[in-house]
Amino acid sequence: MMIDRLAPSKRPVGMNAGTQRWESLLFCHWEIDAERLRPHVPETLDLDTFDGRAFVGIVPFKMRNIRPSWLPRRFAFNFLETNVRTYVTHNDRPGVYFFSLDASSRLAVIAARIGWSLPYFFAQMSAHGSGDEHRYRSARRGGAAEHRVSFRVAEHLGPSVPESLEHFLFERYLLFVEKRGRVFCGQVHHDPYDVWTAEVTEFADQLITAAGLPKLGERPTLAHYSPGVDVEVFSIRE
Repeated sequence: MMIDRLAPSKRPVGMNAGTQRWESLLFCHWEIDAERLRPHVPETLDLDTFDGRAFVGIVPFKMRNIRPSWLPRRFAFNFLETNVRTYVTHNDRPGVYFFSLDASSRLAVIAARIGWSLPYFFAQMSAHGSGDEHRYRSARRGGAAEHRVSFRVAEHLGPSVPESLEHFLFERYLLFVEKRGRVFCGQVHHDPYDVWTAEVTEFADQLITAAGLPKLGERPTLAHYSPGVDVEVFSIRE
């Protein structure tokens, strides 16, 4: 069956569970042999590949104006996040599987672990930017894993074209979580990312191997930047 990659981008009917903004996203990607990746993804999920190529990504970014739907706007909060992910399908629906998510908010870590069963970790994190130059730093509590990246925003690509590699990597609106052999799905809704290429000028990472994945290249094969999107978050469900 052909995978419909546009259907998940349609807004679900009804009220959202919350809103937030994702800002200054850096998408770093490595190509990995699907056979090397397969043992690290639950058997209940199928690997999603582009022309037979599987990918692992690291995405550092700023989480802004996070607010459950029941919380007044004045109580919205911010933090930094870096996730390690790959691309999967479940019942022919394309989405993301997270190996780990580091966040600078203890509250966010606790809430995501309890509410979404996502593998969040608390980390000391920082972000600095001036013009087209940006830098992210992250150190997981206890020194378990560190991540450091500096980059320069380069060529403007615009929104990704359907069926392109960029669309495959960026336009993901579903996440899948396995819990006691059952698969749960969460959905977000936002406008397509406005994308630039990025030049990585400094990179050091321990998050990939901390997640149990094989060591990949010293620098990402692909790097892209987006200034951000406003996001609606919908409840996770089986």
